[in-house]
Amino acid sequence: MHIPVLLQEVIENLAPKEGMTILDCTLGGGGHSKEICSRIGKKGMLIGLDQDEASLAKVREEMEKCGCAFTAVNENFRNLDTVLEQMHIQSVSGILFDLGLREDQLSSSGRGFSFRKDEPLIMTFSSELRQGKLTAYEVVNAWSEGEIGRILKEYGEERFARRIAKGIVVFRKNKPIQTTYDLVRIIEESTPIFYRKGRQHAARKTFQALRIAVNDELGALREGLTKAQMHVGIGGRIAVISFHSLEDRIVKHFFKDIQKVGNWKIITKKPIVPSDVETERNPLARSAKLRVIEKTH
Repeated sequence: MHIPVLLQEVIENLAPKEGMTILDCTLGGGGHSKEICSRIGKKGMLIGLDQDEASLAKVREEMEKCGCAFTAVNENFRNLDTVLEQMHIQSVSGILFDLGLREDQLSSSGRGFSFRKDEPLIMTFSSELRQGKLTAYEVVNAWSEGEIGRILKEYGEERFARRIAKGIVVFRKNKPIQTTYDLVRIIEESTPIFYRKGRQHAARKTFQALRIAVNDELGALREGLTKAQMHVGIGGRIAVISFHSLEDRIVKHFFKDIQKVGNWKIITKKPIVPSDVETERNPLARSAKLRVIEKTH
């Protein structure tokens, strides 16, 4: 069952009210959207975006019972401007970005997001594999050692990025790296024993880096925030839940930069983080940070 992260904190700070139009850029399991929909009511409109076609199909029927006008769109939030233009909507009252992976994406997507399951190395958010779409398989089997090392260090903040990149290139000389378990084995053989026996899995940062690279997550976030800024009405808010330092840094600096323009006010002086009760109930929430900004005039 999908558990929305920081649900009450999102509702309190996004402040959806009856009749508002809200854009949920990461519909996912619909956890946040269902609560938002109940607040904006029949006169309100909720637009939900998601790249995962299978996820949209599951949640669309549930969302249509929630009581507000609801539209689900299979799209990356970096294209939110196109979606709104096609719907003839100039501005919205609130925009939510929840940048976390859902439990079902980790456990049952079949696309290789988790280092704990043996799956093909795909890692695309879209469940449809289109021709020419970058996958993790292509990255580890075709990219240069230097480029692999760069993304592991830059996107994963992996201290042993060079050693893992070298291990990947050595392994693939004999046969392609096909599955997540192939990659985990390479990582474990390329890193010191203390690292393999640490509190966090040795493959965690490498998998994060590959996923970010495959989906251009940081580029999409920058583009999505810029377009969100342009499509929020006066008094409207942008709320972002990030899950690692790279995302949070982008959001933090973006909010600071647009506040300097003079018509924006940061609502969360410090990021809101989950309570101990929430992290105990939902361990995936432990690294979440919520930042919110409001357009004042």
